[in-house]
This record gives sequence, structure tokens and C-alpha cells, in this order.
Amino acid sequence: PGGLDSCLVDHPDRVEWVEGTPDPTPAHRRDAGFAVRLGLDAVRGISTEVAERIVAARAERPFADQVDLSRRAGLDARQLEALATAGAFEDAFAGVRLSRRQALWNAGWTEGEEHLEGLRVAGPAPMLPEMEDVEVTMADLWATGITPAAHPFAHLRDLLRGAGITSVADCATSEPHRRVHVAGLVTHRQRPGTAGGVTFLNLEDETGMLNVVCTVGVWRRYRATAASAAGMIIRGILERQDGVTNLVADRLAPVEEVYPEAGQALRARHRSRDFH
Repeated sequence: PGGLDSCLVDHPDRVEWVEGTPDPTPAHRRDAGFAVRLGLDAVRGISTEVAERIVAARAERPFADQVDLSRRAGLDARQLEALATAGAFEDAFAGVRLSRRQALWNAGWTEGEEHLEGLRVAGPAPMLPEMEDVEVTMADLWATGITPAAHPFAHLRDLLRGAGITSVADCATSEPHRRVHVAGLVTHRQRPGTAGGVTFLNLEDETGMLNVVCTVGVWRRYRATAASAAGMIIRGILERQDGVTNLVADRLAPVEEVYPEAGQALRARHRSRDFH
């Protein structure tokens, strides 16, 4: 992240994984590390066609501000708000740093608007606080589906640990055949035709990913949670074979059991890939 330049690749509909080679845009890597570069159409509401308009307009000359971007690339308030939520404007304009809150304010339709060639422009942004870490994480998740700064469950780790809920990484070193509680985002649900009705979930927290096995009976008993919860707390028995750790579930619960506010926030921002 770091502005329109850093989230823009030559092909705006492509995600580039830069691995084992220098970052092609090292100016945007303050830690001198490698990077995953997202195309503009990775942002919610920004289609490939819209991304191409932005690319073409920027090729003519750099954007001066959000108004200039909106006018020349034909973006509406909803698209500007999505880019602002993703942090695309933080370092996008020469000499001007816009926080996400300021960029969101500028993108909105507020009182004090002026009219400029048919475009309504928000009044000057007041002094707005920076987003807190958890707000940045949730904004990234809503806007792009990924969280480059921190995983949502990293913010819940102390709370989860206090409730006796282990991390995915801890499962890899725990003794097999013991019952544990693990929590995370559900990234995939799969039910292969050859599995006899068994459903496999992929559970992800800030430390890694864990394969969860749900028998027909467990799925049926906890169907409402199993089919729709974005974040789960899963109790089950650890199995380890050939270095691979699985959790055979015997109880599924929504993450709201530990943190009531998390469930609604995650459902609004996270979508798993189910039964593809």
C-alpha cells in the first residue's frame, strides 16, 4: 500500500507476486522487502474498465487531487470512497498526504459543496483522527478482501488466549489426539463428491491456516454456523499424519461467543470461497 502508484500495475486486472526478485517499485517499499502488488480492480467497486480509465488518465499527467482524478477518470463518489477506504490516496498526490478519513470526507457529498464543471466537491475536511489499527485492518478487508498490515484475529489474540483458545501455529506443535479450541476466519468450504458427505473448512488466523474436518453429523448439528459464519471458534481433536495437522471438529460456534462485535463486522467485510 502507499497510493495509486503502488497499487497500480501495468495490467490493472492482474495481481503480481514479486518473489525472489527486487520489488519493481522500490520507492514504495519502506522496509526494502518484497511485495505483492494489487491491480486497481482489486478494490471493491473498481472494475477493469474503471481501472483502465484511471491508468489512461494518469498516463497523460499525474493527478493533482481527488477532484482531478474524479473528473478525468469519470469516478463517482462510491468509487472514490472505495479507493479512499483502501488507502489508495495516502501518498498518491505530490507533497500531500491524505489519511483515509480525510480522503473519505473528500469523496463524500457534504454540506459546503462547490460546483465545478458539474462535479460536486466536498468542503474542506476538518481535523480528523487517524484510523486505529483495528479500523485500518477492517477497512482493508472491506475494500480489497486482504489485510496487508495485520490479520483481524491478531487484534483478538489476547482475548482469545484468555478464553483458552489456541492459535493455528500452536496446533502444529501440540500433541495429537487432544481436544483444543481454535478460532479464525473461514476462507474455504469444500465438500468433495468422494468424501461421503464430509465437509472441509479452511480456518485462518494471523499465524497460519488449518484444515478442519466436519462430519455429516457435526455439519447438520451446527448447520447455521457452519454454513454462514465468517469467523468461527471450533473445538475438535487434533490429528497429525505425515507432518500435516488436521482438526476433526466436534463443535462449531461463531466468534461472537467471545467477542460479540466481531461477528457482524466480519460478515460485512469477509467472503469465503465456498463449494467451488
